[in-house]
Amino acid sequence: MPTRRSLLRALPLAGAAALAGCSSPPHDTGSGRFGPVRYRLSWVKNVQFAGAYIADANGHYRAAGLDSVELVAGGPAAAPVDADVMTGKAHIGVSAPDITAAAIRGGATLVIIGAEFQKCPFAITSPADKPITTPEQLYGKRIGVQVANETTWAAFLKVAGLDAARITKVPVQFDPLPLTQGVVDGWFSFITDEPNQLRVKGFEVSTMLLADHGYPLAAQTYCVRRDTVSRDRELLKAFLRAQVQGWRQNLADPGLGARLAVQNYGKDLGLDLAEQQLSSVSENALLATPDTNRRGLLTMTPELVERNIALLGATGSSVTAAQLFDLSLIDEVFQADPGLLAGVPSPG
Repeated sequence: MPTRRSLLRALPLAGAAALAGCSSPPHDTGSGRFGPVRYRLSWVKNVQFAGAYIADANGHYRAAGLDSVELVAGGPAAAPVDADVMTGKAHIGVSAPDITAAAIRGGATLVIIGAEFQKCPFAITSPADKPITTPEQLYGKRIGVQVANETTWAAFLKVAGLDAARITKVPVQFDPLPLTQGVVDGWFSFITDEPNQLRVKGFEVSTMLLADHGYPLAAQTYCVRRDTVSRDRELLKAFLRAQVQGWRQNLADPGLGARLAVQNYGKDLGLDLAEQQLSSVSENALLATPDTNRRGLLTMTPELVERNIALLGATGSSVTAAQLFDLSLIDEVFQADPGLLAGVPSPG
C-alpha cells in the first residue's frame, strides 16, 4: 500500500508557480456564519484524522460558525494535497513542513497555520527481543525502507551524522512481514502504522522515534493559501478552534476517534478497531506535549519553528520561518478563549 508521504511528494514543483494564479477556494455563505469548507486529508479516512471526525460528529464545526466541513479523503488516486489547496479545490489541507517548503520554493503561495503532530511520526520498528533504541545501533543492521520514504530516511541519516554505508538498506513494500521473518532487523515507518499492525497480530515490537534523535520535524500541518489567510482569517480561526475541540476529546477518549473511523467515516475501508485504537493512542502522544499543554494544541513554539527551519536547511529545502509559517491565527484562537487551555487531557 503506498504511503500518504509518497502521494504528498508528487506535487509537481515546476508547475507550482503556475498554480499561484488559479482561482481562490469558494467561500459562499450558507446557513452558517462562514459557509461550507473543504478540508483535504492527506490519506484515507482512518483514525489519523480523529480530531476532524469528532469536530464534525459532535457539532464543533457548526458551533464555530462553519455551515459544513467536507472531509475530502486522500489515497492512491488522489491529487497531492498542496496542489488541491493551491488550485482552490480545498480551503485547508493536511501536509508536512518539508513538502510545503518544497512547494513554496517552487513558487506556490502556501503557508502553514498549525501543526497537529509536534513530533515527526517516523520511527524505526524492531522486534522487542532485539530492539534498536539508538541511531548508532543501526550500524550493521538491515533496515526495510520503502522507495517512497527514501528521502526522509536519507535526511535522517544526514542530520544524525550516520554513515549510510554501514547500514544495509533493504527495499521493501508496505507489509511488515519481512520484519517478523527476520529478513530485516528494523522497519522504517510511521509509529502509528506498522508497529500497531504487528502488535494486533501478537508480534511485540520496540520503536525508536526519529523525533527523539535529532529529527524534530512537525507533521500533519495545516497548509492554506496566503490569500485565504488575508481574506478568510476568521473562517480559518473558526476551523482551528473546532479542530482543537475535536482533538481534546480524542485525548480524553482515544477510542472515540477510532470508533468514528471504523464505524462511520472510514467504514468502507475494513479497518480493524483494535489497531485503530492503538494508533489513536500513538498519535495522541505526538499531538500533546508539555509545550502544547502550556500554549495550546496545534501551536508551535518559536524554538520548534526554528528547529524545523534548521532541519529543512540542512536537508536542502531552505526557507525562512516567515515564508513557511503563520502561527498568529492559532495563537489568536487561544487568546480569544483561554478556556481551551484548561484541563487538556494527557495522552492515553
